[in-house]
Amino acid sequence: MARFIFITGGVVSSLGKGLASAALGALLQARGYTVRLRKLDPYLNVDPGTMSPFEHGEVFVTDDGAETDLDLGHYERFTGVAARMSDSISSGRVYSTVLEKERRGDYLGKTIQVIPHVTNEIKDFISIGEDEVDFMLCEIGGTVGDIEGLPFFEAIRQFAQDKPRGQCIFMHLTLLPYLAASGELKTKPTQHSVKELRSIGLAPDILVCRSEHPIPEREREKIGLFCNVRKDAVIAAYDLKSIYEAPLAYHAQGLDQAVLDAFGISPAPAPNLSVWHDVADRIHNPEGEVRVAIVGKYTQLEDAYKSIAEALTHGGMANRVKVRIDWVDAELFDREDAAPYLEGFHAILVPGGFGERGTEGKIKAAQFAREKGVPYLGICLGMQMAVIEAARNVAGLPTAGSEEFDHESGSRRFEPVVYHLKEWVQGNQTVARKADDAKGGTMRLGAYDANLRDGSKVAEIYGTSVIEERHRHRYEVDTKYREQLEAKGLCFTGMSPDGKLPEIVEWKDHPWFIGVQFHPELKSKPFAPHPLFADFVRAAVENSRLV
Repeated sequence: MARFIFITGGVVSSLGKGLASAALGALLQARGYTVRLRKLDPYLNVDPGTMSPFEHGEVFVTDDGAETDLDLGHYERFTGVAARMSDSISSGRVYSTVLEKERRGDYLGKTIQVIPHVTNEIKDFISIGEDEVDFMLCEIGGTVGDIEGLPFFEAIRQFAQDKPRGQCIFMHLTLLPYLAASGELKTKPTQHSVKELRSIGLAPDILVCRSEHPIPEREREKIGLFCNVRKDAVIAAYDLKSIYEAPLAYHAQGLDQAVLDAFGISPAPAPNLSVWHDVADRIHNPEGEVRVAIVGKYTQLEDAYKSIAEALTHGGMANRVKVRIDWVDAELFDREDAAPYLEGFHAILVPGGFGERGTEGKIKAAQFAREKGVPYLGICLGMQMAVIEAARNVAGLPTAGSEEFDHESGSRRFEPVVYHLKEWVQGNQTVARKADDAKGGTMRLGAYDANLRDGSKVAEIYGTSVIEERHRHRYEVDTKYREQLEAKGLCFTGMSPDGKLPEIVEWKDHPWFIGVQFHPELKSKPFAPHPLFADFVRAAVENSRLV
């Protein structure tokens, strides 16, 4: 039977609940325990799949096809535990499920209310798989006091009451602002946040206080006294140079010990933190630096490409170099020469995206990389843009484009080298989609196999002939142009098991030019960098010696 840790936040958002949860999960693993992490989001969207990347950052995709909050990416990167559809829920999904049950008559004519029907649904979600692990960490999105979060706070209050005493604890993250004029940290916002939490029946066992300055012992005692928390359970969370310092930093502050003490676990197994010491060493002691341009359309918000940025960092760690990322807006050279914007970079990455805006710039980035011999990694839309570039400039199809762009404009302007995916095989079933289907959850989502061509660069990189990677897209490269493109040197070196869907393309006479339809960044971890990113950075290192 799992022990439950509920992580809440107060004062302001974006304090790092997701990172704290992930780091705590890693520390519990280091002590030999099994963990699973979950995110409960109060927003009314069913999932973040239809949200703008400018609004919510990237959408993280699980093996079983769930579109989730980016915090699940942190959970996976720190613990290595593959997230599942049952690890993410929103108010929208909860209310949708409750209303579906009401329409079916499952409630036998009862009046449907937040308590007990909505809260019961949340509690049922929290309980999924509780016999599988030693610790279940559940992060509640938003901050205490948010009106949309109240059903979740009430649900975890009830859940803790339902469980035997000592099986659930509460960890609360707050901000300790520093007033430069008076030269002091202010504890009052934290006190008010805890007061708000206690007013709805929740008392924190552990306080994690985010601060830019050291917390004096006197202030720590004051926080413990006025918030009714033991002084050694008041944990400082300071700004770090790298998020991968978090497990060691939180351990140094005693977070994992405070959690075990709150559960009454004594004596506790000693932690083995060798993996995280190695990670820290690779981060802080690089033996070189490479510059990588990420040419995208959501570059104003780096969280839109969070997993890609982290996967590049992991690739750098694998090669003991620092990867310096430059965010390049693809729209800057939609109608201009790309060279002034891309010269001097050791590698170019074009990530996924939706819609036509910025695509001409991405096509020019692929052309620049192909012609100049610069290592290129195209992911999802980035692969499609590389294929369109090859079709236009090498294979004699000057009007090559994507059906996606024609669908947006309502006219036929392009030769559709990329088309709307109408059906594909998922397990033992054929999935069918139409272009005018509802947007939410209708893409090709989750993990799918791909067969790699013997002797190809990707087969060499992966060291196998069959791989499994995660997808999130509704447009595919059309295989009817395959022969024409391969005759010019763009090889289709990865295909779906039925041979119908292109998964990987690569230029055979290029130092390193690979496009993938899937999202390899979602499976990369600091202690297990994804092989594509590790080799991409290796190629960037080699190119840096030639520049």
